[in-house]
Amino acid sequence: MASSTLVSRRGPGRPGSRKARRRDADLGRQRTLISPAQLGRPRGKAVYRIVFALVVAFTLAFLGPLYWMVTGGLKTTQEVVQSPPTAFPSSIHTENYSQAWNVMDLAQLLFNTLYYAFGALAFQLVLDVAAAYSLSKLRPMFGKVILGMMLATLMIPATVLVVPQYLTVLDVPIFERNLLNSPWAIWLPSVTNAFNIFLLKRFFDSVPGELLDAAAIDGASPLRTLRSIILPISRPILGVVSIFAVVGVWKDFLWPMLTLPDPGKQTLNVGIYSLSNGVPTNVLIAALTIASVPTLLIFLLFQRNIMSGLTAGGLKG
Repeated sequence: MASSTLVSRRGPGRPGSRKARRRDADLGRQRTLISPAQLGRPRGKAVYRIVFALVVAFTLAFLGPLYWMVTGGLKTTQEVVQSPPTAFPSSIHTENYSQAWNVMDLAQLLFNTLYYAFGALAFQLVLDVAAAYSLSKLRPMFGKVILGMMLATLMIPATVLVVPQYLTVLDVPIFERNLLNSPWAIWLPSVTNAFNIFLLKRFFDSVPGELLDAAAIDGASPLRTLRSIILPISRPILGVVSIFAVVGVWKDFLWPMLTLPDPGKQTLNVGIYSLSNGVPTNVLIAALTIASVPTLLIFLLFQRNIMSGLTAGGLKG
């Protein structure tokens, strides 16, 4: 009788036993949408299977065009345009990519795009950081009104601003300069990015004020405080803004097509479009694949930085 009582007290099913407490702690550490206890039930399994099927379907929907683009550059012209399309190339033709690189002069177009992208990045880091820092820490007069007006511009469709921006770069007020076919036509409009300023301001708001007070007591000026204290701890959000700046210029098509009519100064997307007449379809698809590779690599290499930078400053404590 005593032995059976001892066994029942040490049994795994007894609530409050060491094994049960350890199992509950392990379940608590697993942060999932559906807990393991719910997965053991028929309803939990059905929900898990439905969610998993939806995730797989959306993944295939997003990866399908990319797969078609990569494999289309490896096919012959007849195989690309045939209907129904083939899932796999009957024969792989890697020379399509080298032909696209040479025929469309992708090296020059790639250099132009990098030049415009990193120039826009430099201007955004300098001016947007200064604007966000002043709105967050210097607290200018009517700062909230200015921030509200900036955020209101996010509600305006980008296509609505094309005509006013084009007329501005066609004849810049006061300076009376024509900026067409110059990198300034790409750099200056990219600086006015309210979303990046808002992200930077949110992060700067989370910086403890004690750090700035200590720097002020030591005699540091606001500019020295920004350079020596704020910027070193703002690397995650600066990385996100940098990625957004580069990708924003890289994927833009309409604005460079309007402001850079000179073929020797066009970006990658506009140059491929301008030279697409008379180019075989498989070679054109290969050129589009080459143009997509840099942005995909940027996302794959820095996806953790993007997520950590977007959530940085969202929580305090």
